[in-house]
Amino acid sequence: MASGSNKGGGYYGAAPYRSREGLSTRQGVGSDEIQLRIDPMHGDLDDEISGLRKQVRQLKNVASEIESEAKFQNEFINQLQMTLIKAQAGVKNNMRRLNKSIVQSGSSNVLHVVLFALLCIFLVYLWAKFSRR
Repeated sequence: MASGSNKGGGYYGAAPYRSREGLSTRQGVGSDEIQLRIDPMHGDLDDEISGLRKQVRQLKNVASEIESEAKFQNEFINQLQMTLIKAQAGVKNNMRRLNKSIVQSGSSNVLHVVLFALLCIFLVYLWAKFSRR
């Protein structure tokens, strides 16, 4: 029941004309009640409701798939981050070892480079000397 003075017109200003969806309103006889009538030519509302329910189920399935994919991707990213952290630690340890090795044998490396250069010069000298003959 509607409470309010609504005499002569539709419910809250609604005219008693037919709506697009096939619904129409009528004023009850001598009361403030509204009667709702569904046009039988638009009686396929059950089919539309069933179709909407099917679409809602499909959307729920899609949302579930998206959620599971997001969880999988999140786990994968976490594993990649752990792998990256381990790799960074390994590189850091190897750099420390390499630096320590360079410091311990620093003068030895320079000596090796000088000896290699002298050997190359000697070989070029011998090649030049024997190629003139």
